[in-house]
Amino acid sequence: MKIAEQVTFGGSGLDRLGQLRGQPDRIEAFWQEVTAAVLPVWRGKPLIAGSERNAIGLVATDHELVSLAAEAPVFLGLDRGAPRFSIDVSAWQPEELDDSTLGLFLDPSEQHFPGLPEDLRFTELRSVMSSLGPRDAELIATAKAVLSWHESHQFCAKCGEKTVPAMAGWQRNCPQCNASHFPRTDPVVIMLITHGNDVLMGRSPGWPEGMFSLLAGFVEPGETIEAAVRREAEEESGIRVGRVDYLASQPWPFPTSLMFGCWGEALNRAIVIDLDEIEEAMWVSREEMMKAFAGDHPVLKPARKGAIAHFILSNWLADRLD
Repeated sequence: MKIAEQVTFGGSGLDRLGQLRGQPDRIEAFWQEVTAAVLPVWRGKPLIAGSERNAIGLVATDHELVSLAAEAPVFLGLDRGAPRFSIDVSAWQPEELDDSTLGLFLDPSEQHFPGLPEDLRFTELRSVMSSLGPRDAELIATAKAVLSWHESHQFCAKCGEKTVPAMAGWQRNCPQCNASHFPRTDPVVIMLITHGNDVLMGRSPGWPEGMFSLLAGFVEPGETIEAAVRREAEEESGIRVGRVDYLASQPWPFPTSLMFGCWGEALNRAIVIDLDEIEEAMWVSREEMMKAFAGDHPVLKPARKGAIAHFILSNWLADRLD
């Protein structure tokens, strides 16, 4: 797709300066710059700013929040020349915390750290991702993915020893066996499967009522993207796929995926779903999908704005998949 990098979380061109991560003096110099700022993340929720909830929330490198980080900051890169870092402040315990919605698919709660401006709050990313600008979205996606990896990979996979962060947060080293570990990215195919004028849609258990999206699944070791599209489509819905074309990709920080958007041509129409994979699947005509996007469909709700599924479907409706 000619407009592929217009997808949320992609295309901002962040200068990550990966070649400097192994130079602690340079990273410390960035930390000391007057323009340096830190993106705090609390339990996977980034700090979001603005009354419209449409901007990244940043604090100074000497802010009280920074002292709550359990590990050294992750260097994200330069944002128009200004150094940007991120920290995990999950150790902070808000007063009178109502945790009944924490971890839900759509967590409506927001948390406010005392002393910060009222419009700076820790917010579930799914609720604001379509409102963010490209640079803020890339910074948040990067921070969430790397910090999530640190949280789940505290110990060496070779010997079990506790590892320590290195390379400005982009590596963990084992002091016992000297093994080095690096942030992981999980490849996922998400596919626009069409048959004539219809597109195949499915839903997973626990999704909001009426919400459907494109089928998706993880790429297995030793498998091409095209093969993964065909396997996942047949496993989940019984639909066999012939030709497969690549469309676009999207970093998906829930927690560390990279979505490969593809277009596949269905060879049959009979749906046989695997209830261990999805709850329901159906063919949806272009006309029905247009009603869903307009909010006029009696049952179907479109994929969430900001997700690559919404991006692909909207461009399919507009005949822009070239």
